[in-house]
Amino acid sequence: MRWSARTGARARRVGVTVVAGLTVAGLSGCGVMQRISEGAYRNAVADGAIADLRAKGVQLQRRPVCSTPPTGAFDEVRITCMARTTTGEPVEISGTVASADTSTPHERYQVTVGGRVLIDRDCLGTGCHRSV
Repeated sequence: MRWSARTGARARRVGVTVVAGLTVAGLSGCGVMQRISEGAYRNAVADGAIADLRAKGVQLQRRPVCSTPPTGAFDEVRITCMARTTTGEPVEISGTVASADTSTPHERYQVTVGGRVLIDRDCLGTGCHRSV
């Protein structure tokens, strides 16, 4: 997929929609739907981080591997991703979504490369213009 402001914004909307979907799927007890929603969210976060890192001149060896560990709460989603740069430095992506079961979830993402924070804001991807 070619990244542009339009696809980045779409990925952000997908991420928020997926977070809401995770909550609904969790409440409905439908395991298959929950796994699909978690997979879509992991992809959206990985895609956004790749785009942001590329914009900062950082290239990855491979796509980040992400997981969404259980939080024990329907209104909170956590994600962690790991990768390496083409020069071998470790890349860590972490994110938390609070109030995920509402129409106004609060997202926070941090991306570190070699232990240095490069990105710390409430969205990821080329459609994200906020640098909070």
